[in-house]
Amino acid sequence: MVLNLTLDGTVAVVTGGVRGVGLGITRAFLRAGATVITCARHEPERPAAEFVRCDVREPDAVRHLLDTVLDRHGRLDTVVNNAGGTPYAPAAAASPRFHERVVGLNLLAPLLVSQCANEIMQRQEGGGSIVMVSSVSATRASPGTAAYGAAKAGLDNLTASLAVEWAPKVRVNALDVGMVRTERAEAYYGGLAAVAASIPLGRLAEPEDVGACAVFLASPLAGYVTGATLLVHGGGA
Repeated sequence: MVLNLTLDGTVAVVTGGVRGVGLGITRAFLRAGATVITCARHEPERPAAEFVRCDVREPDAVRHLLDTVLDRHGRLDTVVNNAGGTPYAPAAAASPRFHERVVGLNLLAPLLVSQCANEIMQRQEGGGSIVMVSSVSATRASPGTAAYGAAKAGLDNLTASLAVEWAPKVRVNALDVGMVRTERAEAYYGGLAAVAASIPLGRLAEPEDVGACAVFLASPLAGYVTGATLLVHGGGA
């Protein structure tokens, strides 16, 4: 068996791939040789890859995104559903509309993007791969971000279900990501040195660490992996 981690000749879409974890994923796929198309609601000042403006919660916008990818490149091999997140809000005080938007972005949007991508991938000889960027909040209490944690738990379950429904042409896997050093990490986590000391590997993840795991799941090395959730948390913190 040849150990092949290259993605040369493949086409990947990374939602929210313009900053933070998403940018790390974009850069990892570029280094692996993939053509990468990123999307977000607002265009970045310095795009690292091709960019298409898209709100992944909107069906027409998602269809436009993937139609654009097909028009430009003729295929779609990988989708990384990275767009997501939430501000801090105690559940008792947050409005129904707030909870609806959090669940919509972190669960329903990945489902929508995946549905549209699956239609394309099922028609391709080589199928395709979908990677969900989930969170350790899916499997533990998430005070202050309760709707987010619930949505990510749903995303992990969705991953397993879609993997069964869409096999054998399309593989679907998830990354349960822990604390990551991004431009917002200090404000979100507090003192980074103390936080890092609580993690068995002694540091927060870098965005590129998450990207490397996403590349693995998209690559031929993971050709027999589907319906899996890979923990990317440095040992459990």
